[in-house]
Amino acid sequence: MPDIVALGCGLVGNFVVTKLAQRGYSVHVIDLTIPDSIKDNQLISYQEGDVFEILKYPPEAKVIVNLLPGNIGEQVRSTLILNYRSIIDLAFTEIEPSIHNKLAIENDSTLIWDVGIAPGLSNMLIRLESELEENIKDVSIKVGGNPAIPDQNWSYMAPFSPADVIEEYTRPARIIVNGTTTTVSAISDLHSIEVEGYGTMEAFLTDGLRSLINSKMSPNMREYTVRWPGHIQKWIAERGKLTDIELIDAWKFDEERPEFTWMEVTIEYAEHKIIWEIVDNGLNGFSSMARTTGLVTIACVETLLAKTDTDGETIKFGVLAPEDLPLDSIEQVIQYVKSENVTIIRKLIE
Repeated sequence: MPDIVALGCGLVGNFVVTKLAQRGYSVHVIDLTIPDSIKDNQLISYQEGDVFEILKYPPEAKVIVNLLPGNIGEQVRSTLILNYRSIIDLAFTEIEPSIHNKLAIENDSTLIWDVGIAPGLSNMLIRLESELEENIKDVSIKVGGNPAIPDQNWSYMAPFSPADVIEEYTRPARIIVNGTTTTVSAISDLHSIEVEGYGTMEAFLTDGLRSLINSKMSPNMREYTVRWPGHIQKWIAERGKLTDIELIDAWKFDEERPEFTWMEVTIEYAEHKIIWEIVDNGLNGFSSMARTTGLVTIACVETLLAKTDTDGETIKFGVLAPEDLPLDSIEQVIQYVKSENVTIIRKLIE
């Protein structure tokens, strides 16, 4: 029985399974098409074919990882919960896995969802600060993966499933204002920001709070996606003219093009604020978004493999958000991401 079964092997999934194998775990990959880099990796076994057909006879594993695109990731969740006790879920779907909480509890299964950079690491940082000091007044998350230099076209290439990016731009955004959840139009509150080392970029609201909506950690919370100036204006102008297939082709990831991922999480109190900044530029042929997302996923896989934190607190059954993890596990995630040469800086502003 392998330690880990991974469903999906796209840009992020390729990094996750490769890194897990390097860390000494036995990994089995399932996807419709398996890249040659995985097929040629003697540390990894694989099944190439329809995921739904293969899951009719689920292979055994200590942990299964859902790395499928959002449009199909939800369709396998019930099957995973019924057949596995430990599930890591990175499929970014409009239907949130929390709807399966009762099923997971009944089947002694643990599913941890949204285990990326944002949502994911962002949630963990906010939870950590809320434990250090209560009465957070405001939380703002800004995050984006972009080319290092803008161009005269889209100034963008999708570092994960382009279909999921399109959903980000169309799905209404939920934010919290004065303790009340409010839904606003996607890509609203468009404004300029300064990103150190890169200059002026733009941020706009997207539906990235997800489980944080019900976390009660702050009465005001919102998440912004960050892009180069002109990108979202071009999308607004072109969205009625281009098909999703044409957009996906236009946003195809170019491995030769320098790129970076940047996130800023600002946590405000009455008299001071904490700012976490995360930056990565990719490494060893893997993109910055694959790394910053995948490293969080890997750390969560190892959390479930251990099943307990260092204080002996058992991770409970059910569907858990990133901020639901024990504090010791959250700190281990942060330290692991830092150990892989991702820049993580915490600043106190008084």
